Amino acid sequence: MPDQSFLVCGPRVAVRRISVQDRAEIAVLDRESAALHHPWVPARDTTEEAFRAYVAKFDQPAHEGFVVCLRESGAIVGGVNINDIVRGGIQSGALGYVAYASTTGHGYMTEGVRLVIRYAFTELGLHRLEANIQPGNAPSARLVERLGFRLEGCSPRFQYVDGAWRDHERWALTAEMTEHAAGSGPR
Repeated sequence: MPDQSFLVCGPRVAVRRISVQDRAEIAVLDRESAALHHPWVPARDTTEEAFRAYVAKFDQPAHEGFVVCLRESGAIVGGVNINDIVRGGIQSGALGYVAYASTTGHGYMTEGVRLVIRYAFTELGLHRLEANIQPGNAPSARLVERLGFRLEGCSPRFQYVDGAWRDHERWALTAEMTEHAAGSGPR
């Protein structure tokens, strides 16, 4: 069983770093969620070798990888990454996330991504997070909008997904935007 040392906890979910021990559980969740993810999320190779390489990426300073788990059982309900972290005068990263079909519609990812945002702006010292979302992926856009992100524009042919270069909307959130929101963290 993976280490259940949570970095941050909310009322129903908690966030911890992804581990190679998560491979079997994530492989099942990915298979069960293939229809939900298509065409928004590139298919993930969950062979042991590929998954080890994927998790090893998060040992690099430009990448952080997390799983969102139910607090009571530790079951994985989603994943969140912060990639392409730039330090210095920018302090920014690209936020990515994935929900799983068996647990969508319960608000777990809203709670989990909110926790990761708070962690990014405090513990990681980031100033800005960007989420790039394909037009038409309304559930994903609604998630970041609920969390206070603002739509900044569109990047044509931004990412290669499902056999083609896809346009993406560019959503962003800064630390100041969360400070002005009601409560202690992002809305």
